Amino acid sequence: METTLRGRAVTFGFLTLVCLAIDLGSKSIVFDSLGGPYQSTGWLIDGWLKFEIFTSLNHGALWGFGQGFSLWFAAISVLAILGILYWLFVRRACSSLLLTCSLGMISGGTLGNLYDRLGLHGVREPGFEHSAMAVRDFFHFVLGPLDWAIFNAADCFLVVGSAMLFLHSLMEERQQSRARAAEQSELQR
Repeated sequence: METTLRGRAVTFGFLTLVCLAIDLGSKSIVFDSLGGPYQSTGWLIDGWLKFEIFTSLNHGALWGFGQGFSLWFAAISVLAILGILYWLFVRRACSSLLLTCSLGMISGGTLGNLYDRLGLHGVREPGFEHSAMAVRDFFHFVLGPLDWAIFNAADCFLVVGSAMLFLHSLMEERQQSRARAAEQSELQR
């Protein structure tokens, strides 16, 4: 078990760092090349499906909810990371590779957005002298009448990691149901 624990810790750490690097790197490249917040490349795809790179600062959470509560979301992010580490390595949930990978992606995305919420990126809002305590977003999609909220790579990692976590919970539930059925069958003999 100790070998598995070390291997999973390496897998978790590697995936977390890769997701974090992709997120922070992509944000820096886009914001540096476009010159700050509220800049656009113009529509790269135009029609029923539209796509543009549009730099935006989100002072809230998903879809802009909770504007102005960056420090609260930062605190929740820290608690989430601590909870993930506890669950994986103290409670030994890392025995599942799928769970380890999903939580690595979630952690990478969480840390990327936490970095932004603390204003460590140095991006300033027009008219302000200090770094904005806001998440840097830049992917903008419009699909027919649906104008999707602007998002970033960290958000992608959070969504994919959450989907993997949901899949893991379904698989775990199925395994537990099979074990209970086998136990019931054994007792009936």
